[in-house]
This record gives sequence, C-alpha cells and structure tokens, in this order.
Amino acid sequence: MPSLNDLMEMMDALETKAVVTMPTRCVAVRNRNSQCRRCIDVCFADAIEIEKNELTINAGACVACGCCIAVCPTQALIPTDPMEEELAHSVAQTVPLAEGAAVIACARMAARQTGDPDKYSVVPCLGRMEEQLMVELAARDVNDIVLVDGTCQTCKYRAAVPAIDDTVDSARSLLEAVGSQAQITRTSEWPDVVKVEDLRKAVGAARRDFFTQSGHYAKDVAKSAAEKMVNDKLKQLQLQKQEKSLRDKLGVKAGAGKMPTIEADRNLAILDGMARIGEPVEEEMFTRIFGDVVIDTELCSGCNMCVMFCPTDALRKGYDTHPDEEMQYLEFSVADCTQCNLCVDACLKKCMEVVPVVSMAELFDFEPRLIEIPKPKKGNKLFNRKR
Repeated sequence: MPSLNDLMEMMDALETKAVVTMPTRCVAVRNRNSQCRRCIDVCFADAIEIEKNELTINAGACVACGCCIAVCPTQALIPTDPMEEELAHSVAQTVPLAEGAAVIACARMAARQTGDPDKYSVVPCLGRMEEQLMVELAARDVNDIVLVDGTCQTCKYRAAVPAIDDTVDSARSLLEAVGSQAQITRTSEWPDVVKVEDLRKAVGAARRDFFTQSGHYAKDVAKSAAEKMVNDKLKQLQLQKQEKSLRDKLGVKAGAGKMPTIEADRNLAILDGMARIGEPVEEEMFTRIFGDVVIDTELCSGCNMCVMFCPTDALRKGYDTHPDEEMQYLEFSVADCTQCNLCVDACLKKCMEVVPVVSMAELFDFEPRLIEIPKPKKGNKLFNRKR
C-alpha cells in the first residue's frame, strides 16, 4: 500500500503539472540511440528535457499548451489539464446542445464571455487537441467539428500554431481516407449556434473554474481517470525511490531476447474509429499516426536489433520457417507502427527506413506482413565475448 507521503506527493504532482510523464513509454528513455525529440522540438517553452535515459518536464516552465502530447508517438506524455476522459465527456455533453456540432475553444476565446458555455468545451490551447478525439467524434456521426481560438498573434501560445495546424491536417487525412463527411473547421469566431443570447449567462459561467469543479463531469469518469493516473504515477515514484536500473524499470527479463513492449493504444483507437466510419476510399494514406518500414535486404545482416527494440511489437520475429535456410521472416504490422523510428536508430547496418505512407488495404487487413531478411551468419554473434 502507498504511504501517506506517496499520496501527498502524487496529488501535488497532479495539481501542479499539466502533463505527467510515463518514461517507460518514451523511446529516448528506452534506448539512448533514439533520435526522437519531437516533444522537445514542439515545446516552445523549453520545458522538456531528455538526457541519460531520463524524461523530465519543468512544471514551472510548462505553459500547458498540450502540443507535446499530440506529437509523442508512444503516448509517453499524459495530459491532466484536462484529462482525456474529462475532455471527451465535456464534448459529449455539449454536442446535443450545439445542434450536433462539437465546438472546442481555447481558454482565451472562452474568456471573452461571448459564447454560451453550455454549448462548447474548453482547453487551455488548441495545441491540446489530438486526432483520436476528432476521429472518435466523426465515428459517432458528429460531422461538424469546430475549433475556436482567439487572436493567436498576441497570445502566449502563438508559437503553437504550426503544431495545431499539423494536428488538424493529420485528422483530416485520416477521415478523408475512409470517406468521412465530417468537417473540421478552425476559426476565430463562434459559430452562430454557440453565440450567447444572454450575456449574463456567459459572464457567470466564465468565472467558474472549468477544470476543477468536479460537478461539471461525470464523477465516475473523473474518478476512474484519477485513480489510473495515481496508480501509474505511484509505480513510477516507487521505482525512483528504489533507484532501480533502466533495465529493471523497463522490466527486461534475462534471456528474453526482446525489450518489453507497450500497446499502441492511440493507433488502435483511431483505427477502430476509422473502421466504424466506413471502408477505405483511397489506396494509400500519408499520415503521422501509422507507419511502414522498408528494409534493404542487401545491407541487412539479420541481427534483429530492430525487433529487439520495437516498442509496440510492430516488428517481430516470424513464426514461419523460410524455405531458404539462409533467410528468415520478420512480421510487420502497419497498425502497430507509431513512426517512433527506434528500429531505424537501433539498426546496426542502417538499412531501414520508416515511411509515413501506408497501404489502406494492409492497414485494415489486421494480418502482419512477412518481410524476408537474411539470417545472421554463423559465428557472427552480436555480442561475442571471445573477440
């Protein structure tokens, strides 16, 4: 059982951090050779640091824009302002009142007190938006998704604009690939259905603390989200106190031959939403969510380092025996590939490439593709102590 000090430390972390880290999901923590720094690249507040297998966020510097959450390929960054479940529930509550439209506004726009607060949801910045929520809305027949922001040119979050545009473009590509009729609109004006009729209503609502009044959300949803967050964070705190090695933190077992894997939860949720929308209408899709791998078999030595370090098990050793004794099979799943590029960074021969164009037929096939690569030559062991 966690001690009282553990609980106090955890609650303090949740109250002061807009983003909580899950280091064991970060590819740069899992392998120092990883070149992934997407969260750092998109963070205009310089609040994120990755060094020596450690992922840290300076809560004092973080401005809670949420851009890092959308670009992290393995969901190593978890939002708390608002939590994913809270935002989804809030949107679900407002859609019927907004005549079927999902309207999500930045906090600056909400502060103008010109929109009906019962008809839109609020995030600190539209950088907090992710493709998963927008695809899920489209899968639930919400065909009008409106993102409303203030005057970004004078906002403290203005450097987040390119990241917001990237997320919107990415979500549109996912929806267009399955023929969705949903429209994602980004605007600086309230849609007519949200414009307030009684100014007193908007002024009164603007004074509430949107993210701390538990009554605004379904208590069971908020409770389950908070409990999961607390339990996950407590595990991290306990690991840190025990000063375990990275190998212990990741749960590496002796003789396993592969690093422990994580679920590509966001990928699977997005794919499920796309499948509910309809059949693919395009042969290929350019996306940052899913990925494909290309291996130069002429250069490949068959060392299987790519398989060992793939965090989501998108690449794994094949079960089938190749008819050629000098060849072997790898299995690759497009749906599980998050474009983290750790396989490329771990590749000793630099014979791999991860590409952002995927086959829609393969994506929806749910069966792995077999890739032929050479078997490692006898005596050419990766770690030979006799050398």
